[in-house]
Amino acid sequence: MTDSAGPASGAAPPPTSAPAGDFTAAERARGRALRRAQLPWALGGRLAGLALALLLGLTPAGAALVTTVGGWFGGSRTAEVLAGAAALVVLGQAVQLPFGAGVRTVRARFGLVTQGWGGWAADALRGLALGLVLALPVALGLFALTARSPRYWWIPAAGAAALLTAALSFLYPLLVEPVFNRFTPMPPGSLRDALLGLAEQDGVRVRDVLVADASRRTTALNAYVSGLGATRRIVAYDTLLASAEPREVELVVAHELGHVKHRDVLTGTVLGAVGAAFVVVALGLLADWGPLLSAAGVTDAADPRALPLLAACAALLGALSGPVQCAVSREVEVRADRHALELTSDAEQFIAMQRRLAVTNVSDVDPPRLLELLFATHPSATRRIAAARAWQASPPGPAAGPGKYVV
Repeated sequence: MTDSAGPASGAAPPPTSAPAGDFTAAERARGRALRRAQLPWALGGRLAGLALALLLGLTPAGAALVTTVGGWFGGSRTAEVLAGAAALVVLGQAVQLPFGAGVRTVRARFGLVTQGWGGWAADALRGLALGLVLALPVALGLFALTARSPRYWWIPAAGAAALLTAALSFLYPLLVEPVFNRFTPMPPGSLRDALLGLAEQDGVRVRDVLVADASRRTTALNAYVSGLGATRRIVAYDTLLASAEPREVELVVAHELGHVKHRDVLTGTVLGAVGAAFVVVALGLLADWGPLLSAAGVTDAADPRALPLLAACAALLGALSGPVQCAVSREVEVRADRHALELTSDAEQFIAMQRRLAVTNVSDVDPPRLLELLFATHPSATRRIAAARAWQASPPGPAAGPGKYVV
């Protein structure tokens, strides 16, 4: 265990790593082996998608593609916009498909996949259809704005992007989640009562407690709280309910309630909306830069053939902002962990829950720091367990209660 002695102020010592005894050598080795086996595929998929976007956006190849596929449907401006956007979505998914198959093969070898190749292909087609449903109206609206104002289109487009991001956050649990999973109400019983009781104790209103049929795809464990306002609900994977102790399920949900209590979904939505607006403004500036337009073989952003250029710039901005987004996410997760501990006052079960999640999900419990900084949205299991022990050694004073933290 971590040293319980701390500064005179009573602050907990900073967590570094959990004792080696939390995980056996075999469990640690298994997590490392999975990470090493799937990382080339996962990273390769990201790089391949970015490389394709840059190839099409920063060379005349993208403009030629838009002209060609638009010509198949009459060659009008609208045809070029819609067919060009569809081609970019299809090609982007196609180039990443082999890498996704590689990740699936590796995870299946480690016992994390229950879905057959047919189901995997069906999910890929669902993802493609969803991408087209989202991309085509966005592209059409974007180029309607560029046609109206070739120089200042990005001003109304930034506002529209922010509004669309907020709307999608609200509608995601209603329209997107059901595309990939079936959700059923959790049967009445002690666990459902306990989860609703936690939400009531936390002052969080939830619409329902649902069970997701995750077992038809994976053996991994998870739970989450999704939605805003009237769409908010607690969702538990059926795999979690089948393998974890009820108290461990409560700890997972307590963590997720922390996100709601601290308005992480709402804050994330606002930040996402601001980020989307920022990206559009950046695209407006980049799309007015002569060298980029010349490289793409177009004259201005009003030309539908500039679509690959805009997509490439957006992809590059997304890739560059990834580590920052991951860093923010890790801080948010640390706060949610602390909330779960405050809400339940049960560090031992929290540690047991973290251990079960890590072992069942075959996590690398102590990954290389560089990989964690670049790609991890959650702290490693050893860091989360160490933080729980630090909290246990120096819990908040009597003035603190659920939702109130000593900083």
